[in-house]
Amino acid sequence: MVHDIRTPEGLLIIDDSIEPKKHTKSNPMITWHYDHCSGKSVKGVNFINSFYYSPKYDIGLPIGVEFVTKDVEFMDQKGKIKRKSSETKNEMMRRMVKQANYNVGFNYVLADSWFSSSENMKCITDDCRSDFIMAIKSNRVVALSQEDKSKGIFTSIESLGLEGRTMSVYLKQYDNPVLIGKQVFKNGDGSTGTLYLASSDLDLDYQSLTTIYQKRWKVEEFFRSIKNNTAFAKAPAKTVKTQQAHFTASMIAFCKLERLKSRNNKNHYAMKSQIWLAATKMAWKELDRLSTSKTAFNKIAA
Repeated sequence: MVHDIRTPEGLLIIDDSIEPKKHTKSNPMITWHYDHCSGKSVKGVNFINSFYYSPKYDIGLPIGVEFVTKDVEFMDQKGKIKRKSSETKNEMMRRMVKQANYNVGFNYVLADSWFSSSENMKCITDDCRSDFIMAIKSNRVVALSQEDKSKGIFTSIESLGLEGRTMSVYLKQYDNPVLIGKQVFKNGDGSTGTLYLASSDLDLDYQSLTTIYQKRWKVEEFFRSIKNNTAFAKAPAKTVKTQQAHFTASMIAFCKLERLKSRNNKNHYAMKSQIWLAATKMAWKELDRLSTSKTAFNKIAA
């Protein structure tokens, strides 16, 4: 299906999510993970997805998933036994990008500031011969020229006055120039947020930079749909292997909903409601039939 929707303008979106599982018995996968959105540790499953989005068909599909498994035990400074993963999320991300580049190909990689390391940027531009648009943290510093970088002269991006425009700068530990811009937006509660973006494509203007990056929201819609529509959070399994099988099956169900959405012009929630309503009607019809039939009990009662 992903090859059917593949276009030269295709986007690869990398993001991770945590599904809380506080009542599930702990194992190397269902354990405590730091949630950088809430700023605290959460017991659950932490997974990273590579998500292919086709702007031409307005369809997005998951094409890769990695589950963060804390398979290494260690003792912290207080003498407590803790767990950590033998592979970092950034290492997983780079492997997924390379695999997606080999299988499908893409125009841009979109990611949030968690994955905006220089090593990840080099993987996309040097190894995959593609471009990226990533959010970067406001405390990043840049050099305004190659000469400034060689002299170690760096400036905070917050001091550049980037709102509504872009400029070419140099990042530490990344050789090529990048295009950066600042986007100011309003949150749902009326507060104002600031987002700094960096891209390896120096030909983008401000409007194109922000418009393309807005497509990253498609992976958030994917996370919300698998948790609400395809029972991702309701895994009855107990072992790591069977739990991963359930989580992966819910993502396959998402792909089926995407196919139904394109055929019926309805979103996932409308499709789920329609299927649920039809199933309920059939169940009620069968109950009514059983209730009015002449069973052995009715004969005895007569």
